[in-house]
Amino acid sequence: MCHVRVYIPSTLPDLSGKVRLDAVGRPDPRAVVADAGSVGYAVTAGLREWYRDGDLEELEYVALTRAARGSLRLIASSGLLAAARRVVLAVDVSDADVVAAPQIDVAAVRVRAVVLVEAVASVHVDDLAASADVEAAARLVGAGEAGDDDARFVLDGLDDHELQWYATQELGSLVG
Repeated sequence: MCHVRVYIPSTLPDLSGKVRLDAVGRPDPRAVVADAGSVGYAVTAGLREWYRDGDLEELEYVALTRAARGSLRLIASSGLLAAARRVVLAVDVSDADVVAAPQIDVAAVRVRAVVLVEAVASVHVDDLAASADVEAAARLVGAGEAGDDDARFVLDGLDDHELQWYATQELGSLVG
């Protein structure tokens, strides 16, 4: 069976509500981190066509940044803007469980099955120092995506904040 790497946007409050920890702080590998039908971002045929000169690493980075924008939208819609940080789960799922969703984005996919903690390869999260910029961008994400140049400037400012990489073993410290 072939697997595909999918980057799923999330938030820390959402993960905290889904991931159960055992007595020593390890996440339950059977906990659901994304529901069937969730939108994720991956190296799709459409992304390869759109970004022709990119190698796989560059294409995966584009998918990751698209997922980070998706996380920002989740933050904005939750209304929980204070100390917000973007979260992206890098998961490996069966290619049979992934279908392209080009109507959403050139890198967007729908994951047909639930995604369990055991499928998480890594977690990518903003450093706490980025939270003020994430909050400002979350307030303006709708306007920026609608074409407001001032709002886009704020959104583009998030590019100065690289998401931090966390191993799956560290998931408990992120949600605990």
